[in-house]
Amino acid sequence: MASLRKINRGLLILLILVAFAVLYKKTRLQTLPKYSVLKKDGAKTGVEDEKATDTDIPVVICASEERIGAAIATINSVYSNSRASVFFYIVTLRDAIKNIREYIEKTKLRKIKYKILEFNPMVLKGKVNPDSSRPELLHPLNFVRFYLPLLDIENHERLVYLDDDVIVQGDIQELYNIKLKAGHAAAFASDCDLPPTHEMVRSVGMQTTYMGFLDYRKEEVRELGINPSDCSFNPGVFVADIGEWKRQKITKQLEKWMAKNVRENLYSSAMAGGVATPPMLIVFHDKYTTIDPMWHVRHLGWSPDTRYPRSFLKDARLLHWNGQFKPWNYPCVHLDIWEKWFIPDPIGKFTLVRP
Repeated sequence: MASLRKINRGLLILLILVAFAVLYKKTRLQTLPKYSVLKKDGAKTGVEDEKATDTDIPVVICASEERIGAAIATINSVYSNSRASVFFYIVTLRDAIKNIREYIEKTKLRKIKYKILEFNPMVLKGKVNPDSSRPELLHPLNFVRFYLPLLDIENHERLVYLDDDVIVQGDIQELYNIKLKAGHAAAFASDCDLPPTHEMVRSVGMQTTYMGFLDYRKEEVRELGINPSDCSFNPGVFVADIGEWKRQKITKQLEKWMAKNVRENLYSSAMAGGVATPPMLIVFHDKYTTIDPMWHVRHLGWSPDTRYPRSFLKDARLLHWNGQFKPWNYPCVHLDIWEKWFIPDPIGKFTLVRP
């Protein structure tokens, strides 16, 4: 009997330990940060703990290790030209976290309010074809814009998303305060709204309609009912209503079209815009508010020698070097405008390519 009581006591202790272990695991999962869905391991990254406030303007910018200096120039232009309090959410991969923090803390940008977020590329597994025609367009950070509500951001009702190859010359507060139409989860600049850019578009053979982004030979594309001559938009600059984004399940819609493309090749990086733009064009077709076109003057990176008039660029609120000819490389046009906001890397890893 004594031995039986010892066995029962041992089993009871074991059951209690198992119960505690299950309870601990459940509690820990409930307290993980929102962006853990996109992270492999957030415990060892040393991500900033700074908190945004209700009065801050949240700006999301991605910073890859090989283009950190570009993102820094974008941040510097936003910070220097705004009278508002801006909070930067800098999204990157694990290997670049330390470099980004040093770049900020060892330069004049140490005064900015920011938080570094790590993006887990495993979230894209099975959703992107390994197409090598333009490998830079397949970088995991190109897809961060699809997952904005899942990032570890504060309870912001809206935010501004910026690519790392833009320079902001206006006050970002103006863009942030745009009035979105009812039922719209985002605001973009239409590719047909800025007449001064039309000549450049024609001269370098760029696409400004859906025909250039989707393969209309595919039945599933035709069944969308989207006129191939409808104007496209560039998703490198936009304002997002996070609540509406969640209500419409925008992220799930985007993932659906990513998965369809893997199976049926509805678009590819060989077409205009790579593989990140077409899902946005499909999901937001006729469902977005248009922003002032001067808040997204683009195509500066499409040609190494086709230039805009200086007076036009001076009036622009935001300049975008989308295309292959980036201002930190050479050749590229309007380098002096971009270099005005560039801050040299204090540890010397990021350097400009110049003749």
